[in-house]
Amino acid sequence: MLIGVIADDFTGASDIANTLAKGVEPEGGLRTAQFPGIPDTPADKEIEAGVVSLKSRTAPVEEAVADGLRALRWLKDQGCRQFIFKYCSTFDSTRRGNIGPVAEALANELGAQKVVFCPAFPTTGRTIYHGHLFVLGKLLNESGMENQPLTPMTDADIRRWLQYQAQEAVGLVSIDAVTQGPEAIATALRNVDERFVIGDAISDEDLLAWGEALKDAQLITGGSGIALGLPKNFVRRASSKRGGSVFTGIAGPAAILAGSCSGATRGQIDVHAKSHPTFAIDVPGVMSGDVTTQTLLDFFETHPGQAPLAYSSGSPDDVRAVQGQFGQEAVAEKLDNLFADTARELVQKSYKRLVVAGGETSGAVAKAVSEALGSPAMSLGPEIDPGVPVLSVGKTEPIALALKSGNFGAPDFFARALKMMEAGK
Repeated sequence: MLIGVIADDFTGASDIANTLAKGVEPEGGLRTAQFPGIPDTPADKEIEAGVVSLKSRTAPVEEAVADGLRALRWLKDQGCRQFIFKYCSTFDSTRRGNIGPVAEALANELGAQKVVFCPAFPTTGRTIYHGHLFVLGKLLNESGMENQPLTPMTDADIRRWLQYQAQEAVGLVSIDAVTQGPEAIATALRNVDERFVIGDAISDEDLLAWGEALKDAQLITGGSGIALGLPKNFVRRASSKRGGSVFTGIAGPAAILAGSCSGATRGQIDVHAKSHPTFAIDVPGVMSGDVTTQTLLDFFETHPGQAPLAYSSGSPDDVRAVQGQFGQEAVAEKLDNLFADTARELVQKSYKRLVVAGGETSGAVAKAVSEALGSPAMSLGPEIDPGVPVLSVGKTEPIALALKSGNFGAPDFFARALKMMEAGK
């Protein structure tokens, strides 16, 4: 294995796995696999980039650090030469979040001296300019991310936000150096006194320049965009054999599970509901035990072949009301278990295509599916929308998964995902 990635949630893991598998032309990408959790056995030796999916984005600091170090040590055992700590392109955390502490632990374990933080993903509108994170041209704290129930982002200055979390001082390599290319970036990095460095990027060309400048970096942190230019470094050194697994399509029963409360996902649900059956999960009913796994299974089995969708998504006010009544952690745990148990039962009932929206929901579902099929590795298929690939799980009778971050995807994402899973392209 050449590159090892530690991702703090499952949809983010799919996102960066997709980036590494695609690469850029003419060099192409790496043979990439995603793992739901830290494997307890060695990876296939043909895998060149391994992405370990954790569920640590909102975990307590000590737990997130411990999980990150365990993942790092497994990846080191696979022979990785470069490591990436992947978090959301909107830097989802809080002032007491774990991005800083996890990065410090990984850097200390590896002895890394300069560690870049670059969550930019221009393809989806995430850019960094003089240390400030923008979403579709709006400052992060004015983009809607300030309303996120678990990680409200109330400051667009990522340098300042990271400094709240980290003991290390935080510096900046600004766009002024980045636009001059890889050599200028490398020089700027050498001249920065701080160990942690925010990296500006407003275009894919900037990310490619960063990729070349970081060809020898032990540890890099950021969103999936920071990986855009990394595969070609290994291809040019003839370390990579290039190419990946072939996805030819998977047909069969399908279901959609949505647990994200983002505006994008709620819009996608509205679009899907115009021509497909949907089921709004009553969260108080889940908490009381009136809404169960069987409730969802009954809904799906009543609508075969119609791309049925069950969702727990709600407006920020709805979410706050439910969390205020039952407690944030209790609600999250109940919903995660509901989605995981439902997915496990769907696999047992020979469902072949599952589309999932929301990081926490995707984590619960991916782990349940992997355990049900006894397959720790997920291979990469075609890209549905930027940052969201089709995943294939299982060898003898595989199923297709799509794990979508809440804010990703076009309005008709759900229907198109199921169609691509079946067609294979």
